[in-house]
Amino acid sequence: MKMNKTLLCAAVAAGLFSVSSGTYAAGFQLAEYSATGLGRAYAGEAAMADGADAQWRNPAMLTYLEGTQVSVGAIYVDPNIDIDGTSTSMMGSTPSNSSDFAHSAVIPNFYVSHKYNDKFALGFAAGTNYGMETDLGKDFGGANHGNEAKVTTMELNLNAAYQVLDSVSIGGGLRYVMADGHFGAASTANSLVPLPVGTALKYMEGDDTAWGWQVGTAWQINENNRLGFTYKSEVDLTLEGHAKGVGFDAVAKPVKSQYNGSLQLALPATAELASFHQLTEKVAVHASVNWTNWSSFKELVADIPEFGPASSQDIKQENWEDNYRFAIGTTYQMTPKLALRSGIAYDTSAVSEEHRTATIPETDRTWLSIGAGYQWSEQLTLDAGFTYILAKDAKMHEKDPGFGGADMFGGSFEAEATGSIWLVGIQANYRF
Repeated sequence: MKMNKTLLCAAVAAGLFSVSSGTYAAGFQLAEYSATGLGRAYAGEAAMADGADAQWRNPAMLTYLEGTQVSVGAIYVDPNIDIDGTSTSMMGSTPSNSSDFAHSAVIPNFYVSHKYNDKFALGFAAGTNYGMETDLGKDFGGANHGNEAKVTTMELNLNAAYQVLDSVSIGGGLRYVMADGHFGAASTANSLVPLPVGTALKYMEGDDTAWGWQVGTAWQINENNRLGFTYKSEVDLTLEGHAKGVGFDAVAKPVKSQYNGSLQLALPATAELASFHQLTEKVAVHASVNWTNWSSFKELVADIPEFGPASSQDIKQENWEDNYRFAIGTTYQMTPKLALRSGIAYDTSAVSEEHRTATIPETDRTWLSIGAGYQWSEQLTLDAGFTYILAKDAKMHEKDPGFGGADMFGGSFEAEATGSIWLVGIQANYRF
């Protein structure tokens, strides 16, 4: 039983979190919903109405968009994350390093808005809020604590907004989330159990779909100042699929090549308070504070029905913390056709050093962003954004001693993760 809990923790819990090492907000959260917002470090998004993409952060902003509008774009993300550490067991100490283990990705998006009348508007959105892929390799010295993971989500929104007063709009929408992922851990050269290096200890994969919701409001204080607030619900997923590996074999009756199983995964609730201020004819300032309810992510529970009465297992206490993001940006209308954007943001970590793992070198991050928008024609606007993210160096100490613990298959692990992330995006906005 101890082996089952510990190794499933290594393969699933730690593996899941390896997604974080390549993500760009807290935990395994993604902030990249448009290249337009990227250029200002996503400052003030719940109060901005550049195009149909505005509904992703605040559906109430649909009432600010005239006619029918379409926004489409993509953001290329290039994380550069390295781990330098040491694994120690009774067999001795060995280097445990991995370079550039968070995979690059392209994050696409698509949005449509339609102003039905002076007060009512509808919108459709397609994008993602969570996911990434990492691979530490089978020869990674800390692979017994998790070495590979992939989580991919796709989200579709149907939104509506209504102007209840001349200065106040409200909005809401349904969210349909599709998710899949795989997670794994492997034995290492320091294993006290005689297994070839890279032997799968635990591997699990699965997928699921679920529903969520979002609401928002916007208050036009006066012609030059606006506030926005939005809230997205938690989304509960059950990733159903199969599991395999010697850790499962040790408790299975009978032993099979793979076992049916599932993992509960909650995508946390989020909220944003944002403001927009037109200081002069050419200069605007916008700011926002974001909150993510990561403290609701306390544990991971796996269900392997073939294991009988112990099929549901509390596999790890996570002890995550709520995350906050602070951002401020500017827009400068250089010419009637050209707008320049800039922004800076600070993300706080969703996990303390005490609970940080090799597969989640989650840490504080600073965003530095620039961007531009060009009005190609009366209907078409083209946007581009660029961001460089500096991640604070993250120390970690992983150990799981005792019989059946992960340390038996490679030892304890101490390391420091360093890295940075580049993001480049383009967006096209068309008004009919």
